[in-house]
Amino acid sequence: MVALAAGLMLAACGSTSTGPGSNPSPSPSSGMGFDVTVTEKDHTAAMHVGQRLEVVLHAAGGMNNWSQPKSSDETVLAPTVDPAATAVRGVTLAAFEARAPGVAEIASYAGPACPSGQPCPMYVVVYSLKVTVSY
Repeated sequence: MVALAAGLMLAACGSTSTGPGSNPSPSPSSGMGFDVTVTEKDHTAAMHVGQRLEVVLHAAGGMNNWSQPKSSDETVLAPTVDPAATAVRGVTLAAFEARAPGVAEIASYAGPACPSGQPCPMYVVVYSLKVTVSY
């Protein structure tokens, strides 16, 4: 029950953007030690060196969970462990730390959830977040 409550709190910390790319300023910290929190609705984020980023991706209906988000440049935006991370079903969590000025892309992928032994469409959905880190 505690894990479910914690997961719901984490899932509720997403942004409230009205469309893809329409929210250039992701949500402020979730209060869990992060300076910036983004969801699948966010496509850009700006941070300062030393700040921490939380990525909270919710699986769409009929889709598998998102793959673990990866940074394109770990010298700029390095993955870090979130010891408090407990995701509810259908939510993928990741944490990153801004280490140096520059730009890094965070990417994650999801495919359709298909019943075993049934035909399945062959496509993938891509999530991409451009993170600009400055001093």
